[in-house]
Formats: sequence, structure tokens, C-alpha cells
Amino acid sequence: MSADAVPTFSVTRTCPYAPPAEHRRLREESPIAKVKLPNGRVVWVATSHKDIRAILSDPRFSSNRRNPNFPTLAHERPPSSALKPLLLELDPPEHGPARRAVLGEFTLQRMNALTPRIQQIVDEHIDAMLAGPRPVDLVQALSLPVPSLVICELLGVPYSDHEFFQTRSSHMVNQKTPADLIARSVGELMMYLGKLVAAKAQNPTDDLLSRQIQKQRETGDVDYEGLVGTAFLLLIAGHETTANMISLSTLALLQHPEQLAAIQKDPSKTIGAVEELLRYFTIAESALGRVAIEDVEIGGVLIRAGEGIFALANTANRDPEVFAKADDLDLERGSRNHLAFGFGPHQCLGQNLARLELQIVIDTLFKRIPGLRPAVPVEELSFKENTTVYGMNEFPVTW
Repeated sequence: MSADAVPTFSVTRTCPYAPPAEHRRLREESPIAKVKLPNGRVVWVATSHKDIRAILSDPRFSSNRRNPNFPTLAHERPPSSALKPLLLELDPPEHGPARRAVLGEFTLQRMNALTPRIQQIVDEHIDAMLAGPRPVDLVQALSLPVPSLVICELLGVPYSDHEFFQTRSSHMVNQKTPADLIARSVGELMMYLGKLVAAKAQNPTDDLLSRQIQKQRETGDVDYEGLVGTAFLLLIAGHETTANMISLSTLALLQHPEQLAAIQKDPSKTIGAVEELLRYFTIAESALGRVAIEDVEIGGVLIRAGEGIFALANTANRDPEVFAKADDLDLERGSRNHLAFGFGPHQCLGQNLARLELQIVIDTLFKRIPGLRPAVPVEELSFKENTTVYGMNEFPVTW
């Protein structure tokens, strides 16, 4: 189908909390449809919960981002990398063993061991907020530094270098970043991490990279390039998504004071509240791209081999067939069948860590600063409109 024969598809949210109206219309009228992206590429989009679960669990849809037909929102496709494919780019049979190699770093047991340190990090940053001037930008004071410090410590990366990572990762998630700047940012990160992995091999410490090096030595040679890729992926994914969720979740709770009061009164409700906040915002809505490697029929529609498709988890997480009153924020909904972390073999590796960080931040922030409130009218807040991970540019707060 030619680009002129399909509708142009907007990926910009007109409301900070909800999918664009055209996404909803597609879910209701044509859950699997062809659209033209703002960059001119024609792809399929899937918008219903059941279709997206089917796509994400079907091995006939590839996660290989180096496939020239893989869907992208970028205006320029980055040049193909000569580096080893990252975990999120792998398909069977390579994907399973590579994922299992690091999955043990994110078990609930490992997260429980991290809890005291995450609590300490959150407390230290709230201490600084309370001691400093008001208003304060929550993004810079809490949302960004907490997950950045946690993932840096997990990997054994000096936190003094966190700005280096944040700058380059922001280039990589901005849809309008020129391809040459993306390539340069990737190259600089990979070079840094290559030196870091080499240093860990010589002088191991108690961190994920050192443990991975030791495990590989016990079974054979160390895959330095693969470890660099793992570190790269976890650093980028480990702070960008959680940072945005902290800011958005804080805003949502402040706008729903009766629901906030309920979890303040009973912190055992925070776990369920985190799931609902993840569903409600679904900040990586367009991150679930795939390309068909065989002809596949989904929802009665034939997708040909070589065609790309975006699974729009944001729209799926508002699917009324799955979630009653789906557009309402209901912190006691108690549903964990949302797709905010994806689905299937590539479901987010660090989801337990993200949940834990959000739970600790929410409980601690509102306990220690019960009078927290936005310092500007909500309509004046600035949201990220051109990134693959939705969030807030800044969030001035006071108390």
C-alpha cells in the first residue's frame, strides 16, 4: 500500500494522561490498521489488548531493530551498528540464554536485598529537598537522580558520571535527534562502558558486571562485547523510564488527593497503586515495535513478511474489554495484566526494580513531605512530546 493511501498517524498526546483520540478510534473501529508515521514510513499499528499480547508472544514477529523494515519514529534511521546485537534485539534461539544469564540479577530476592540502599538514596535526596530553597524541580531533585544512582550502583558505574549518561540517553530517546548525533552518543557510551568492563575484569567488585564476568569465566571465555551491550541497555532503560514514572506518578497522586490519602493511611496499598499508575501512563507506548519475518494473521488481518508493526500498549491499557472504566485512575483496581512492561519473551527485565523504586519513592515522599503541591498551575507544566518515553521536562513543587 502506498504512503498516500493510508492516514497520517500522530504520536503526540493531546492530554498528558491519555492516548490520542485517533488511537482510541482505531482500537474501536480497526484494531489492526496501516498508518503513515510523521517520518513518512508506512507501518501497521495494533491497538487492542488481545492483539498486542498475541503479537508480542509470537516468534514470527522479530525484535531485530537492525532489520531495515523495523518500525521507528525517528526522522532519520541511525546507521547500522557493527556492535553485537543488544538483548532487546535478539530473537530465538539466541535471546533465551542471553536473557537468563542476567535475569538472576533482578529477582525479588535480589530486590529485597537492595531495598535498604534504595531507601537510603531516596531519603538522602528528600533531605536535600527539605534543606534547600523552594520551589524545587522534582525532576532534577528526585526523579532523575534516584533511579540513576540505583542503576549506577547496580552496575558498578561511578555516579559522578551520571550526567554523561543522562545527556547521551536523552539524545537517543528524542525522535528528532539527527542520526549522526545518535550514533555519536551510542559510540561514546560504548567506549566508556568498554573501559569499565575491562576494569571490572581486572579488579572485580560487588556489582552486576563483576558477577557476570565471574560467571562467564567459570564456564568459558568472557564475552566483553556482550557485557558492554548489557550495561548499555540497562543504564539507558534503568533510569529514563523510572525517572519519568516518578514525576508523573507524583503529579497524578496530587491530583487525586482522596486516593493519595488512602495509600498514606495504609501503605500496603502502594503496591497496587504502582500497578495502576504504570497502566494509566504507559510511558513507553510506542517502544513495542516488531517486524514480521513470516506472513502472520492477527485479528483477522494478514501482515506480510517484512512489514513493521507498532504495538501501542497505551491504547491497549485503556481497552474497555479488559479494564472497567479504563480512563479512570483507580489505585485499588488491583490489576496486573497491563502491558506497561510489554509482554512475552521480551517483557521488561528490570520491572521488579522499577516497581520497588516507585513504591519506596511514593511512600517516602508523601510521608516526609505531606504538604507537597505543584508550585505552578498544572496547565503550565511541560511534558515530553518528542521522545519514545513520555514524561515531564520539569516539575516545580513546594510545600
